Amino acid sequence: MNQTEELVKAIVEGLQEKKGKNIVTVNLTRIPGSICQYMVISEGNTPTQVSALADSVWEIVRKKVNDKPISIDGAQQAEWIGMDYGTVLVHIFVPELRAFYNLENLWSDAKVSHIADLD
Repeated sequence: MNQTEELVKAIVEGLQEKKGKNIVTVNLTRIPGSICQYMVISEGNTPTQVSALADSVWEIVRKKVNDKPISIDGAQQAEWIGMDYGTVLVHIFVPELRAFYNLENLWSDAKVSHIADLD
């Protein structure tokens, strides 16, 4: 497993730690000109949970792969939080905004993997 795949694994673990729902990884490695290698998309039921999910991702990634995001956007309102790890972009939404933006369907050539929810 390469370094980026380890990062994706740690991100997913951070999301699952706080019961992130509908987790999807989008593999963009075969898409020419893509802005990253992977996107990880998830949702939380409320802005409070979205914020907790982002905090969990930050902490688990720091512990597991010793990495920090280059930037974090959206933390003020926490209806969407984007975390940029360079090779991986993390998007955590409330359900309404996730449905509106529909990010996982923007790249029809990308490999989309659905991660089972932990209950």
